[in-house]
Amino acid sequence: MTILLTGGSGCGKSAYAERLIDAMPREGRVYLATMRVADDESALRVERHRARRAGRGFRTLEWPLALGEAPVAAGSVALLEDLPNLLANEMFSGGDWRRVAPDLAALAAKCRHLVIVTNDVFSDGVAYDGQTREYMRRLALINRAAAELSDYAAEVVYSIPVTLKGEAPCV
Repeated sequence: MTILLTGGSGCGKSAYAERLIDAMPREGRVYLATMRVADDESALRVERHRARRAGRGFRTLEWPLALGEAPVAAGSVALLEDLPNLLANEMFSGGDWRRVAPDLAALAAKCRHLVIVTNDVFSDGVAYDGQTREYMRRLALINRAAAELSDYAAEVVYSIPVTLKGEAPCV
């Protein structure tokens, strides 16, 4: 099963993703971390996520670029955190953003279960510079591709999952 979770910053997407994973087999759990630590705030966020995952049976792979090269075994139960960071890394750190959607599809095909976390960065009404608008356009394309390959998709609002597609797994 492939699951896509979206929502605003700090809305509870990650906690919900981890609850979903907790209801899945413990064998072969992989956490694909895409965030590069750039400052104190991002270091704090990474530490919070690590603490929340402790004892849940994850093997963590810090994988900021080239998702298709991540050593994820067939049949894994994987949590990908998150698409916006992966895209930013591909766009601004020497990668190739065009590989994100195909790599994501290949990962979904390989995994027994895949939970993908993304962000809704499209609703604030701010007029951004051209580079940021291009990033947002590309993220929208990748989010759309992720939604198409997902069996279940939800927007998390104030820690409440709102189903967009499919049937919610039992947690």
